Amino acid sequence: MLRTTPKRPESIVAVFPALGPLARTAVRLHPRPGSPFPEESSVGGPLLWPAAEPWPHCEGTHRVPDVLPATSPEDVRLQRDIQAAAMNRPPDERGYTPRERAAMARIATGHPGPEGPVAMLAVAQLYLRDIAVLRPPADADLLQVLWCPFDHPGQNMPRTELFWRAAAAVGDVLAAPPLPSVLQDEGYLPQPCRLAPEQVTEYPLSAELDPGLRARIRAWSALQKNDTAPGSTYDGAEDRYYDRELSVAPGWKVGGWAPWSFTDPVPRHCRACGSEMEPMLTIATTEWNENVRSWIPVEDRDSHPGGPAPSPTPTPTMVTIGDGYNLQIYACPLAPQHPHTASVQ
Repeated sequence: MLRTTPKRPESIVAVFPALGPLARTAVRLHPRPGSPFPEESSVGGPLLWPAAEPWPHCEGTHRVPDVLPATSPEDVRLQRDIQAAAMNRPPDERGYTPRERAAMARIATGHPGPEGPVAMLAVAQLYLRDIAVLRPPADADLLQVLWCPFDHPGQNMPRTELFWRAAAAVGDVLAAPPLPSVLQDEGYLPQPCRLAPEQVTEYPLSAELDPGLRARIRAWSALQKNDTAPGSTYDGAEDRYYDRELSVAPGWKVGGWAPWSFTDPVPRHCRACGSEMEPMLTIATTEWNENVRSWIPVEDRDSHPGGPAPSPTPTPTMVTIGDGYNLQIYACPLAPQHPHTASVQ
């Protein structure tokens, strides 16, 4: 599987050489639904987890929100299968069968909240051989990311845990990890995906630049008038051109710059040593924005009279963070085994 990010619409460093030293390499993961193996990098796939090592459970407080009932992994998978089957039928036959309607009605009733510890869910597995920008501890070449499928008091996001290990030292692999009996939300169960890692160059969002450079870039962006028809993405907001098209890539990625959105950039410092932490893994709701199409990989475009269009869904992992945001994991650049931190952006 290959995914290629189109060339950026502008060479921004040619226009603003001061951005050159701020360039960072990011690896777009390009997750796409599949059946990965434990020996592969993946999102939501089986982990190369030692059979002799206990599977992590969350001991925190788990409350089911009043707005939506809790669900179960089995019900989420069944619901997705039913929805996919309905969409794949001929247009005049779409819709649910009586049996599917009954199943969907049962799923909608939900489940009671969990009692006791909750088994954590596999979110991502990344091998150093595939993701060269990873900075593992000595003798480690594999990063495994898990999360609790519930928000915790004071945090509107799942609680994440990171595990570094040497793949060659794993030995027997745990064949059937435990699953949580319930999930807070179906968007916290990643769809198993294979990856097509691709290195790209990123620059910081304008909000992270010094005021002078930020003002010059925003003034330049306002003059580009890219697709400024009434009601378009840039109509009345042309200064976003740099941020949306030229700086930070959307979607799941490792490294690069953070995708700040509804909050201003805030430095993150390592609790163990005080070093300023760096973005390590971006867990995204969408791989691209339908209104900003230049990031859609070449292989995911179809030709039609209206121009390029995405072939697959922009939400292949079926993960949802908040109202469609990103969960950004930060790591200590000096000691990756130090405690990480995370925030919704």
